[in-house]
Amino acid sequence: MKKTFLKTHKTSIIDGHGRQILLKGVNFGGWLMMEAYFVHAANLPQQVFEKEFTLACGAKALSELMGKFRDNFITEADFKQVASWGMNCIRLPFHYKVGVKSVFYLDQAIAWGQKHKVYLILDLHAAYGAQNPDWHSDSLDGKAELWTKKSNRQKTYALWEKLADRYKDETIIAGYDVLNEPVLEDTGLLNEFYRESIKAIRRSDKNHILFIEGKHWAQQIDLLDDFADDNWVYSIHFYEPMEFTFNLIPFMRYPWAGCNKDTLRHRMEGYSRFAQKKQRPVHVGEFGVNYRQGVYNEHLYLQDELKCFNDLGFHWNYWTYKAVKNYMFPDGIYGYYPNSPWVHRQGPKTGWHCWGQLWAKHKNEMTASWSTQAFGLNTHVIEGLKKAV
Repeated sequence: MKKTFLKTHKTSIIDGHGRQILLKGVNFGGWLMMEAYFVHAANLPQQVFEKEFTLACGAKALSELMGKFRDNFITEADFKQVASWGMNCIRLPFHYKVGVKSVFYLDQAIAWGQKHKVYLILDLHAAYGAQNPDWHSDSLDGKAELWTKKSNRQKTYALWEKLADRYKDETIIAGYDVLNEPVLEDTGLLNEFYRESIKAIRRSDKNHILFIEGKHWAQQIDLLDDFADDNWVYSIHFYEPMEFTFNLIPFMRYPWAGCNKDTLRHRMEGYSRFAQKKQRPVHVGEFGVNYRQGVYNEHLYLQDELKCFNDLGFHWNYWTYKAVKNYMFPDGIYGYYPNSPWVHRQGPKTGWHCWGQLWAKHKNEMTASWSTQAFGLNTHVIEGLKKAV
């Protein structure tokens, strides 16, 4: 039987039967790359949590916790749910440690995607040394040592070569998001990184689309080179304006004079014009909004944003699928609302900073709380996404 892979054709993505498709779906953030705010903790890197927990409970307990978290936070039922909404794509952020030590979880996700006919984008969310100074790249002390240490870049190329060889024949993989939200001043170094990563991947995998993110948190695509490859797309992240989407200024109501459908479209058209000039598709790898029950018209913001994406032919993945409900940052189609001891919103310790003292006694309840069945559906968000699909 002939294998069918997605390919880019100028500004479109084409399936193996020659049909033009739009990738529309969600991110399974927090599963294979833990982020603190997903569990209502202070935004510190994953390695800080791992060290804290190991000091409190030991390395064996940490291994047990990580296994139970990954076995319960996302399951086959979640792939089935995404497919039932009519979505055809899941962006899967992963930590380099998963690619090295726990590749089983990537294999499992691919099997579930295949079964439920949902494409996967494998997203390297935390590279060796961290590619930006933020917690979501597992950066320690605000350092981005992917760029300051050549050895970290070499290990990242080797990781991609290994994964590409492993998955080169997997047709349910849409492609590889080579690096999430790079932040550095040296544009030449970024382009060199992408050229070397492309070489590493293409040594064995000529089949899959490469998703290439712009400089400074996937914002600046006009600084990227014209890479010598015929199957890659621009991937951007769109959270504008963050004062609203992240709820950094409380009580802002959409629309207002400085932000409406026209201003959103104007910003997106800049990306569209540049990509069309280069004859490349555009993928919005992340966008989202802090959910406030629709009180501040965040659902209308999403409606206008999604209309613009679809009108411009942008592919998209919503950030994110699920998170413990918080007061800041885009927080999911599903939200966990109880104030369980391992959430502990009142502080001073919250989220995973409480887990070390609770794990031995409450591991069963904690494990059950990570299942999507324990989360509530944020109705305005899913209604808007289903309409856009």
